[in-house]
Formats: sequence, structure tokens, C-alpha cells
Amino acid sequence: MKTLLKSTTAILLSVAFAGQSLAQEALKELGAGEGQLSIVAWAGYIERGETDKNFDWVTEFEKKTGCKVSVKTAATSDEMVALMNEGGFDLVTASGDASLRLVAGKRVQPINTALIPSWSTIDERLQNAPWHTVDGVHYGTPYVWGPNVLMYNTKAFGDKAPDSWNVVFEEMTLPDGKSNKGRVQAYDGPIHIADAANYLMFHKPELGIKDPYELNEEQYKAALDLLRVQRTLVSRYWHDAFIQIDDFKNEGVVASGSWPFQVNLMKADQPIASVFPKEGVTGWSDTTMLHVDSEHPNCAYMWMEHSLSPKVQGDVSAWFGTVPSVPAACKGNALLTDEGCTRNGYDNFEKIKFWKSPRAKCASQTECVPYHRWVSDYIGVIGGR
Repeated sequence: MKTLLKSTTAILLSVAFAGQSLAQEALKELGAGEGQLSIVAWAGYIERGETDKNFDWVTEFEKKTGCKVSVKTAATSDEMVALMNEGGFDLVTASGDASLRLVAGKRVQPINTALIPSWSTIDERLQNAPWHTVDGVHYGTPYVWGPNVLMYNTKAFGDKAPDSWNVVFEEMTLPDGKSNKGRVQAYDGPIHIADAANYLMFHKPELGIKDPYELNEEQYKAALDLLRVQRTLVSRYWHDAFIQIDDFKNEGVVASGSWPFQVNLMKADQPIASVFPKEGVTGWSDTTMLHVDSEHPNCAYMWMEHSLSPKVQGDVSAWFGTVPSVPAACKGNALLTDEGCTRNGYDNFEKIKFWKSPRAKCASQTECVPYHRWVSDYIGVIGGR
């Protein structure tokens, strides 16, 4: 709840900035590193070997550039927007439901791709992706991407994996003979409304939902009603990956939408697996974006170049369960292995409905419910309204 309340400020600031022109120019040339670099990132995205010594893509960068990296972990996209609005950071690993808000709010600056030698190695599906490209101008460097999977406890589900998101949206008796009530979780962020809409696209086609991020009033109401049912089942709205891990290990949670990161950390010693349910999945493609008032732009550009190396891309993807933005990372990485990209969903790009910020002006219909409504109404759903 605290995260959602904080996000309201971020949304209002984004809306206030949205009418302003995008006049900022990209950096023309690089100079010497400034010695420091601060990054707002998702958990597990910037590792220096503290959790597992095999996963460290910070130490080498610091030695090579002299740029000391500090990381502020954010649990939701709204928290990332709030932090970037507050300032004091150089980079953010923004998902698609935050990136265009940061552009419209003039919190990030255009990127001069000529200053990033490895830009040409980026997957062609991502080079001009609409979540970081506006009017042909790039506002960030693709990092990694992936799906929001259904994570489940194999003991609770027995030999048959769940094939539908209904196990977290509707009350039922699970294969272990117990109700799912109080044993499932939901994501603590307004973008979760899209997961409900995605479920309804499959089960109630008469609603006419074409895009889970573009909902008219009737479609939006149906999604909220489904989420109100879900609230009676949920034991916790999660936004901290490590707290969710603890809940699956120690608090009896058996099913939830999740990230491959949590699945990978648990499956080695816990009865945990994940699936792509029949309704499909939402997902995220994350972009490393440079704050408009960055105090360390040279170190930031050095990091963006470093982040595109096949070694870093492969290591990040092995650690988090993501797909690299640089296809060359799919071969020859000992941690990811040559099967890793396929396993993590490289061929499922077209099947993922990537996060984006809902807008009143939408492509699939005349008018849609804007994101500030998603924020206030999701707070209401969690609060029992």
C-alpha cells in the first residue's frame, strides 16, 4: 500500500510534464568518467557477486572505468518513476509501463546511439521498440526482457501443472484437496489490472478486449470486478521478490504471478515450477534510461555499453531468467548455456503482451481509461472497495 500511495505523486508529476515538448538534446561526445554511477534497478539486475559469486557484472566494470556503482532497488515501476522524479540518480532500468512516462515527464534524456558502439548488436525487434523510441528518437538502451509467469508449488498441484490463471483469480479446490483461498498472491502494482484484462480476453471475448492496457469503461469495470474476487483469495499483494520467495517457502503460498528470477532462485531446493498459462502472459522489456540531470553521464554511457556485452547479457539472463537484448549472448555463455535463450522464451516474443502505460488516447478503440485511474482504483481494490 505504501508503494501505491507513493506512486500517486509520480503519476501526477508525469501528467503535469506530459504536455511539454521533448526538446532535450542527446550528448554529443564522451569525456572521462566521473568516478561514480547511481542506478535505480529491479532486484537482481545489477549484481556484484554478493548473492552468488558467479554472478558479478559490476566489479569488472568498476575496475575498467573507475566508476563506482551504487544501486537503489525499486519494487515497482511506479516506485521507479517516483525516484526518477525526485532525482539524484543517473540511470534506471525502466519497464514499458514507466519508460514513456519518464520521457513525457522529461525525466530522461535522449540517447546518442553513436556513443554506444555495441548498439548495432541489439536484437532488431528491440532497437526501435515503442517503449523507448519517440518520433525516431531513442531514450534508452534495451537491457533484457521476459514474461510474467505463473509460479506454483508442485506438491500442491501434483503431477499436473496448472494450465490457467484461474488458480489465482477464482476460488477452487486445488489438486492437494485444499482451497486456494489464502494460498495465492497478486502483484502490488496497478499494472496488475492488465493481468485481469488478459484473463478476461480469453474467457469473456464478448467484452471485446483487444489490448489489456487499452480498456473502455465496461472492460475496465469487468477487470476490477475480477480483481475484487481475487482479493478474497489473496494472502499478500507482493512487490518484493525476496518476500515472495519467503512466503512460498514458509507461509504456505502455492501459486502467484511472478518473475523467472524468483523461480530460478527457488527451484533448485524447493518444489517450485512455472508455466505459461493458456490465456497467455503479460511481460516486460526493460530499458536503461539516462536521467535528464545525470551528474555522471560519461560513466552512464560507459555502463550502457558494458550492459550490451554478450557476457553481461548472458549472465543477467541466466541469473534472472530473462532473454538477452543481444542475440550473440545466446551462444557460448557458461551460465546461460546454449539452450538458455530458448528456455527463457526467446521465441515467445510475439506471445507476450509487454507492459505499457495505459492512456486515454488509445489505438484499439475511441477512448480508454487512463493510468491515473488505474492507480487510484487499484488502491481501492486492495483496500476492499
